[in-house]
Amino acid sequence: MGSIALDWTTFALEIVNFLVLLWLLKRFLYRPISEAIARRRAEIEQTLNEGRAAKAQAEALEKQYRGRLGDWEREKADARAQLARELEAERARRLSEVSAAVERERLRRETAAARDAEQRRREAEHSALRQGAAFAARFAGRLAAPELEARIIDLALSDLRRLSGERRDALHAAAGQTGGSSAVIGSAYPITGPQRERLEAALAEVAAAKLSYAFAVDPALVAGIRIELGAWVLAANLRDELSAFAESGNDAA
Repeated sequence: MGSIALDWTTFALEIVNFLVLLWLLKRFLYRPISEAIARRRAEIEQTLNEGRAAKAQAEALEKQYRGRLGDWEREKADARAQLARELEAERARRLSEVSAAVERERLRRETAAARDAEQRRREAEHSALRQGAAFAARFAGRLAAPELEARIIDLALSDLRRLSGERRDALHAAAGQTGGSSAVIGSAYPITGPQRERLEAALAEVAAAKLSYAFAVDPALVAGIRIELGAWVLAANLRDELSAFAESGNDAA
């Protein structure tokens, strides 16, 4: 059996060649591949990170959108509620205005109706007073006579003596202003001498002044007398009494 001689030099060279081969493989093959793998891994990791960041951003945007959507829904609900309140307030205001206008119109019509009714009542009352005065004038004209006038003169003399303080003051003022002028006494019938004396005495007493007198017959008085002293007047006759009765209707109207 032959033996193989170990050539340590060859063995050493083989080892060196193997190491050189390993170095060459590592330098020119393994390192580029490792670097390529590392770069690819880094790119993948960066892509994953970017994807995760994009996902997180998308989730944040979605959350923000949902929040804004919720806020918008709440704002819409608040706006609808506010609009409903405003519409209700406007409706109530319009109803109040319409009710107030209807009430004003009702009051206006009631007032107008009451005013018309009152006017008709006054006109009817005034017409009745005029008719009554006309009837009384006709009736008094049929009853008029010197005897009735004498009775009215007696009443006038009684009224002269019972004049109120205010009427007396007015008579005194009129007597002072006339400066001794005449007191005009009109009558429906001629006044007798005794009646003149009584009238003159009564006027002088009440006026507290010296007066002159003028007597006149005025059939329009119907019956009675009318005494005028300046602005002061005492009407005691059927014409003036009936006229005052008729005019009372005008005053009431």
